[in-house]
Amino acid sequence: MGRFLFPRWANWMPAAIFFGVLGPFATVAVAGVWYYGTDKFWSVGYTPKQPVDYSHKLHAGDMGIDCRYCHNQVEKSGFAAIPPVQTCMNCHAKVKTDSVKLLPVREAWQTGEPIPWVRVHDLPNFAYFDHSVHLAAGVGCSTCHGRIDQMQRVGQQKPLTMGWCLECHRDPGPYLRPKSDITNMAWEPDMSRTNTPITADGRKVSPPTHCSGCHR
Repeated sequence: MGRFLFPRWANWMPAAIFFGVLGPFATVAVAGVWYYGTDKFWSVGYTPKQPVDYSHKLHAGDMGIDCRYCHNQVEKSGFAAIPPVQTCMNCHAKVKTDSVKLLPVREAWQTGEPIPWVRVHDLPNFAYFDHSVHLAAGVGCSTCHGRIDQMQRVGQQKPLTMGWCLECHRDPGPYLRPKSDITNMAWEPDMSRTNTPITADGRKVSPPTHCSGCHR
């Protein structure tokens, strides 16, 4: 009787259901978590190798080059902008012209092809972020990016999660610095200014804490 209720081929049903029905969904779920939950998006410490061994410590730290020399759109655009090869060659057309490390820069200059920099701080597409708005309010580079001037190779130092952003949006006061200190990496937040959302020039700021503020 049992062989009629449960024929031999029924032994394959659990595997068929799993691999044929649940398998694709499970695969998509695992792939999604694997892709969006890895260092590339969220993890503090993500420090990819770049096509050029560029040292922010040397340029922004030791030499004191202002962030805005290379990221020249950061005060007027939603994006900080990756500097074009021309910016590099402004100096390196005459400085270290025989350096092996700078060979990719010289090749990019000759071919007109951009240097394939690897993005470090990469918010998901469903999150809206505007650099110019934050800088105009007095939020400086180091608040989100850490001490770039001390990094031989740039890595992610802040989590950039929704909760982390909301902590600042709900109480931005301590993180609002004078505009003259926007690129001052040594500037420290004044925690005594909690619940005081006033910029250094006296403007009141009210960062959005509702969903549509960042998810448009």
